[in-house]
Amino acid sequence: MLGTAGAGGALALTGTNPALAAAVEQGTAAYGVDVADVFGPPPGVAQLSRNENPFGPAPSALQAVARYSAQGAYYADRAVRKLIAMIAERHGLESDRVVLSSGSTEVLKCVALGLGRKGTILCPELFWDTTVHYAEAKGVKVKRVPLASDMSIDLAAMKAAITPDVSLIHICNPNNPTGMSLDGEALRAFIRSVDPRVTVLVDEAYMELTARPDYTTVVPLLKERANLVICRTFSKIYGMAGLRLGYAMTSPDIAETLRGYLMSFGGNLAGLAAGIASYHDEPFLKASKAFILESRASIMEVVKSCGLATCASDTNFVYVKVPDADALYQKMVEAQVDIRPAYGRWTQWSRVSTGRAEDIGRYAAVLRAYVGA
Repeated sequence: MLGTAGAGGALALTGTNPALAAAVEQGTAAYGVDVADVFGPPPGVAQLSRNENPFGPAPSALQAVARYSAQGAYYADRAVRKLIAMIAERHGLESDRVVLSSGSTEVLKCVALGLGRKGTILCPELFWDTTVHYAEAKGVKVKRVPLASDMSIDLAAMKAAITPDVSLIHICNPNNPTGMSLDGEALRAFIRSVDPRVTVLVDEAYMELTARPDYTTVVPLLKERANLVICRTFSKIYGMAGLRLGYAMTSPDIAETLRGYLMSFGGNLAGLAAGIASYHDEPFLKASKAFILESRASIMEVVKSCGLATCASDTNFVYVKVPDADALYQKMVEAQVDIRPAYGRWTQWSRVSTGRAEDIGRYAAVLRAYVGA
């Protein structure tokens, strides 16, 4: 039989199961399992390592999740089409150019595997290369290009490194872990210079946080260059890292190829509800960005007071030059402050994410003690 339970009159199929009927009626957790302490940072930990945004999700997103999670019995294909249409409309594209995925990580891996395996992936030596490692594990060859002396992506060197075997160029803009943005016009000129046989992938996960998103993005090239793929995520400015929602924008042909490599279908109902509700929530997006920039400024102030240098961040994290990144990481671990250890050979560079004021305060105390400031 069908019984009504919960706010808003959500329907639950209780059948003849007394335990399930009682759980629905009483609003208890699933058969007494306590889930309260398994989400978010562990108790007592200042989590500043994952580039998350503790300011979000938006109230509009949370309301949508609460309202529509009761429809979780159903696949969310209609919601997928709705959000795709919204994304396409915002960027002046046709819907067949947009691919939704579980966070941007999934579709980035689809690009690396589906397009990179046609030859060699060309990328900077230092960037968010999880997707490249995924492709390497599947047998794809990767060629890495050193950064410029100022830690920026060296587009001239990237251009010179394009050989006949290169099938995919992977760039993160702004870059991670440096936080630095490439000049929009310079990147657009680089993309225009690439042979159309080579796909260019630009990961714009942090684009909404940049000082000049409209100038820095390469979205205007999508209709001009059929070999361009741009990936974005709801994990950063939208504060939805745990709700897993991201997307790619590209040509219809490449989009069709990428859909063939997706590991999921239909979408995550909670993430879709949150994404649809908050995608155009400009008051929230403005407040979220302001929170992140304020937090970043606090980190910069602390770092400066310690006599340390940083890369010029255009994101929600800061790359700080320290005597020994791994030694600092261990000091932070002891104080239950979670930052990133060294990335490869960059042993003097330490990445810290923006976060709540109290967490930044704990980071500051350990950093000052470490450098003797």
